[in-house]
Amino acid sequence: MDSLLMNAFWSEVLGTATLILLGAGVVANVVLPRTKGFDGGWLLINFGWGLAVFAGVFAAFKSGAHLNPAVTVGLFAADRPFFSATGPGGQVTVEILPTVGNMFVYFGAQMLGAIIGAVLAFIAYKKHFDLEAPAPIKLAVFSTGPEVRSYTWNFITEVIATFVLVFFVVVSGMTPHAMGPLAVALIVVAIGASLGGPTGYAINPARDLGPRIVHALLPIKGKGSSDWSYAWVPVVGPMVGGVLAGLLGNVYS
Repeated sequence: MDSLLMNAFWSEVLGTATLILLGAGVVANVVLPRTKGFDGGWLLINFGWGLAVFAGVFAAFKSGAHLNPAVTVGLFAADRPFFSATGPGGQVTVEILPTVGNMFVYFGAQMLGAIIGAVLAFIAYKKHFDLEAPAPIKLAVFSTGPEVRSYTWNFITEVIATFVLVFFVVVSGMTPHAMGPLAVALIVVAIGASLGGPTGYAINPARDLGPRIVHALLPIKGKGSSDWSYAWVPVVGPMVGGVLAGLLGNVYS
């Protein structure tokens, strides 16, 4: 692995860990007992996740800040560089090409970062996890779940929500704006407020699968099941949505 790709790997680890630490953290603050933010509501969770994306994007500036396998596969489908840097004249000086090998490097970094972030969130709220609370509430800190379980419709919801995110990422480079990471953060808030109700809007396979693995492995008091029967939905749905967004974004451009 060359130094540019190695830097991108660790950048994705750091950025995704930041995303999950702050994202899982806001959920823990809202749903776990005796926290300062207990019962703060859905919009607090939406804005918390949006700001988690904002922080994660800044942390992962050396990789293009994908933080999400659905974004990576969307850029691959759109045949867009995973990362590029320009010199003073505006010409590209270095870039990471959208190859299969590079894509799996990004996937690995995102999963590792998600696992690290989930462990740190657990540590931060350890004493609250020790208190009595329904098992599904404790699982909700780590991963998503449907309000009405229907695998087909839950899958469709995740495809649509992720499509919105990745399509924005793909086409935003062609749209004149100076909002940078804030624009992506606001899109995530909008998705959560508008499309997050049915499934909790994973819109990111690493965001759901990495923390779900952590939930399964950690000694969390009264944690119950990790709901593996549902786990494929927030992985496959976002990947399909990402591919569709990338393909359409490529045609649209």
